[in-house]
Amino acid sequence: MLKFFSKYKFFGIVLLVLSIVIITSIYQVLKPNPKLKVYQPSDFNPEVVDSTLQHVKKYHTIANFSLINQNGEEVTQTNYDNSIYVADFFFTTCQTICPIMTDHMVQIQEELKEDTLVKLLSHTVTPEIDSVAQLKKYALEKGVDDSKWNLVTGDRKQIYDLARKSYLAVKDYPDSEPYGMIHTENFVLVDTQKRIRGIYDGTNPEEIEKLLEDIEILKREK
Repeated sequence: MLKFFSKYKFFGIVLLVLSIVIITSIYQVLKPNPKLKVYQPSDFNPEVVDSTLQHVKKYHTIANFSLINQNGEEVTQTNYDNSIYVADFFFTTCQTICPIMTDHMVQIQEELKEDTLVKLLSHTVTPEIDSVAQLKKYALEKGVDDSKWNLVTGDRKQIYDLARKSYLAVKDYPDSEPYGMIHTENFVLVDTQKRIRGIYDGTNPEEIEKLLEDIEILKREK
């Protein structure tokens, strides 16, 4: 009996390895690829959604826009055509959560600096303060890569509407000032079809890692 097993030991090892390869291959074929949820306004806290959209459960996409970046250049939705991007809202004089959020955006920029499919977009919620010159100064201080990351300013109403009706990332500030905004810490992941595919706490390192993982899932989906 021992002679029999000794004689066919090599064949047995080959058969075992081959079986493992076949089983693994079958598992990979049958295993469903992970997919990210497509978010709709009804999935969000009503505080960050314009009242006209709180009931919407399908077909939500980011609206067209025309804003000005840190270099004084017009930035529109066409700059993000066929791109996956991460959007947020901030202001340059913020001393609370904004520095943490910006540092995490810098981290994302650095980790994906060779990835031309992924871009970043940060909107100021104080356009009357954050001029082009102010945004440029901030961009230089933070090491913003102009080819990958736009910091944008523009008409306050347009930014307000984008924040409340497209990205769903700011709270309304009900005071005497029209279109007042209180930005959240949210980073919003947008796919190549301009749909929201993820919301992340931009101050939480673990959430940033999850965001980076989800970007890879979206890339495979594309």
